[in-house]
Amino acid sequence: MAVIRGKQLDLTKVRPYGDSINDGALQLSFTLPIPLTPEAVEAARQMAQKLGLRDPSVVHSQDLGGFSFFIVYGHTDRSVDMTQIQVPKVEGKVFSRPEADQEIRRRFGRLLVVVGACIGTDAHTVGIDAIMNMKGYKGHYGLERYVMIDARNLGAQVPPEALLDYAIKHRADAMLVSQVVTEKGFHRQNLSRMVELVEASGIRDHMILICGGPRIEHKLALELGYDAGFGRGTYAEHVASFIIDKMTERGLT
Repeated sequence: MAVIRGKQLDLTKVRPYGDSINDGALQLSFTLPIPLTPEAVEAARQMAQKLGLRDPSVVHSQDLGGFSFFIVYGHTDRSVDMTQIQVPKVEGKVFSRPEADQEIRRRFGRLLVVVGACIGTDAHTVGIDAIMNMKGYKGHYGLERYVMIDARNLGAQVPPEALLDYAIKHRADAMLVSQVVTEKGFHRQNLSRMVELVEASGIRDHMILICGGPRIEHKLALELGYDAGFGRGTYAEHVASFIIDKMTERGLT
């Protein structure tokens, strides 16, 4: 049991929250491939009802030029058992930038080389830039600002083969692979291809391999053969700390 706002909450039966604990109230948004008409609004309401919502109500609708967008309110009687949920996540202390530099000096006594890029046809560099570039993101400076890290950001639309060749040439300690485009699971193909190339090159045991993106989870990264995956809410200090500890764990110098 847990206490939320003064009320006992059964963690084995957690429901969405709206006006009161466990009332099951939720908001659902979706698009239908039909023009916005009164019939389309009713279709949206019935769709929510078929999904199991009690008393669904369409509170917003918008024409999208032949398509229609809806926001629906409703209630669900379904619940989740929080006590049975286990999510793989990156563990360990997160070092501040000065702490990370100090740990690198103490443990390795040299600069760590970190290369990164958006691979394949992915041209979205916001994520890799936030981690690598000196200015970072939201006050979290990127790896280029670390004194003891030689960060090399290759940018967007980099072929996996080119990223690997660069990493080998510059004897990278870690490789960061960014993927933002995830339609139809395309990111899985690119990420898997990268792992295959690294393993075939014979350097997999000597380099930390990390992937990241807004829809990347640590669990997916491990499944695909990476050492870690970093998604939303993670910054350069999370990546740097993981690299330091993982290299230490593997005995890499």
